Amino acid sequence: MNYPIFNSITNLIEAELTKRNLDVITFRTWKENRINATGLELSIDISKHSEFINKVVINFDWDKFREMSLARQLRGMEKHPLLIEDQANPFNLPPSLDIEVVWLFNQSVTSSLGNSPYGTDRIDAASRWMEAINNALPQHMHSGDTITRWHIEIEGDEHGRYLSVMSLNTYLQYSFEDLKTLSDTHQFILRKLQYLLMITQKVIQISEESLTTAI
Repeated sequence: MNYPIFNSITNLIEAELTKRNLDVITFRTWKENRINATGLELSIDISKHSEFINKVVINFDWDKFREMSLARQLRGMEKHPLLIEDQANPFNLPPSLDIEVVWLFNQSVTSSLGNSPYGTDRIDAASRWMEAINNALPQHMHSGDTITRWHIEIEGDEHGRYLSVMSLNTYLQYSFEDLKTLSDTHQFILRKLQYLLMITQKVIQISEESLTTAI
């Protein structure tokens, strides 16, 4: 299965990350022909910029039907391989891109929160920290098709329980409905990538500012 539009998007993102000299840990494209899906997974080390967050992981999800719908919409795509293959296919879903962003917090911090290691004090402190971040973050994020939630895992030691995993997960969906050319698509992707990197800076800032007030 060929995805020339999505391939051009991944090449664009890779070039932009290189230009910004970011510490990219992972940049991996995947393809699952059984379900007509493809995607990009990238992770960036941000531990040099934050004591509390180790890295941000961004997943871009795509599939055959989005590729085909966007190819039908963009000018100059008459020879796109999927349009040639499926000329009789009437399926035309409004094209959109699904993105998942995960900020992974430093385990050595989340496991040592609170004034005491005993009982649930560390978990209670982490809960207050997450609530403080929740209260501050919405004013910096676009409303609309955005869902944000926490993922946590709890373990215990000889003193009590603590968070062994703490991550902030955001899910976004961006419509490509108004785009007319591949150049429009690329400019749109660059703006959204800039937004995701800006939000990462805000998550770092909010995490640092809210920790002292929450603990």
